[in-house]
Amino acid sequence: MKNVLQWPLAVVVLLMMPAAMAHGQGKAPEVNQEQVKEAAREVEREGTVVDDKTGAAIARAIVTAGNKTVLTDAQGRYRAAVGVQPLQVRAVGYGRATIAASDAGPPTTRLVPQRPKALYLTVYGIGAPFLRDPALEVIEKSGLNALVIDLKGDRGLIPYPSKMPLAAKIGAQKLRTIPDLKELATSLKAKGIYLIARIVVFKDDLLAAAHPEWAVRTAGGGLWKDREGLAWLDPSRKEAWEFSLSVAEEAAEAGFDEIQFDYVRFPDTGGLAFANARDENTRVAAITGFLLEARKRLTPYNVFTAMDSFGYVCWNQNDTGIGQRVEDLATAVDIISPMLYPSGFQFGIPGYRNPIEHPYEIVHLSLEECNRRTANTAVRFRPWLQAFTDYAFGGKVFGADEIAKQIKASRDAGTDGWMLWNPRNVYSTNDIKPEPPETRAKATR
Repeated sequence: MKNVLQWPLAVVVLLMMPAAMAHGQGKAPEVNQEQVKEAAREVEREGTVVDDKTGAAIARAIVTAGNKTVLTDAQGRYRAAVGVQPLQVRAVGYGRATIAASDAGPPTTRLVPQRPKALYLTVYGIGAPFLRDPALEVIEKSGLNALVIDLKGDRGLIPYPSKMPLAAKIGAQKLRTIPDLKELATSLKAKGIYLIARIVVFKDDLLAAAHPEWAVRTAGGGLWKDREGLAWLDPSRKEAWEFSLSVAEEAAEAGFDEIQFDYVRFPDTGGLAFANARDENTRVAAITGFLLEARKRLTPYNVFTAMDSFGYVCWNQNDTGIGQRVEDLATAVDIISPMLYPSGFQFGIPGYRNPIEHPYEIVHLSLEECNRRTANTAVRFRPWLQAFTDYAFGGKVFGADEIAKQIKASRDAGTDGWMLWNPRNVYSTNDIKPEPPETRAKATR
């Protein structure tokens, strides 16, 4: 099939010229030469994607041309129909790359290994120098390389100037902590920081108040609110998807490397009413449907897609009542980020009933269970780890020892890095130490 598209497409353009030209007065019609040239340039390109350090082939790398993607085979090879647009390449565990359309011959694309190790900054934290600057200092001094930044926070706030009129209309723009999103992304990437945009999806009091017809309802039909007094959107209503998808596109356009969806689930409360979710399978279909739509919409930007899950999703064979079933999630995103905070495991795990006394085992065994259940998929895991004081088992402080044990557990499980969660955005080099160079293991799965 090599180059089969080159000749026929040019012919198709010519055949589509107005029929009136056949009845002209012998004068040749004007032909859109640029259209003919563009069609003629669309060919099937072959190439190989390899590890920049080892030269080893990268299987299942994602090669994007416009709105279409192909995956590399076991030898790292691909074949893609391309025109004047460049080819974009990415693979989880590596950076992204672009191949210019003018490059001749079968290219070999070398992807640089990248294992994100991130801190988290809220809508407020990214704009407050007394929180942001120490976080950046920890990243530099402790050998971290990534930031998770709220671009749509837990209360629906969007901290940068969005192009969406609806954002201003519902009050999502009332706090501006990022004057220019693209400028922020450019400046942080110049420091070698991998950027992850956190987008809270269905927990959205502002949008639910503006569109109550999209909101989660009580069994009696009233507007339901969670323990914080916040309303949620009904994940089974596709109309409610668009707003967060548009935020994701703005983040990708600004230059973020990864889009991470949080609260992409049904509420963990029983007895509620939804438009089209009646049971486990319809809940799962709604959540995976949103994530698949996000992947489709974000295809042209060559960004990674990720989602956050409850820690117990690694263990539960069902959807945990919230639409998150790990085998299905694995088909819809590049990265799953289970929240493996020991304090969140109120029932412990098999063999470990006091989770805060066993942070390594909680993280490692949970990841092993997730890896086992998704072994035949391309999904990778990057967990959220606890960097805050315990709230459920007596108030144990999670300092350098507890954080180090969780990081080691993540590394030993072969993950695609890790992320530290501290809702106060307070981080210190006293608690976050550089990983020993001799034990920095590349994820193998």
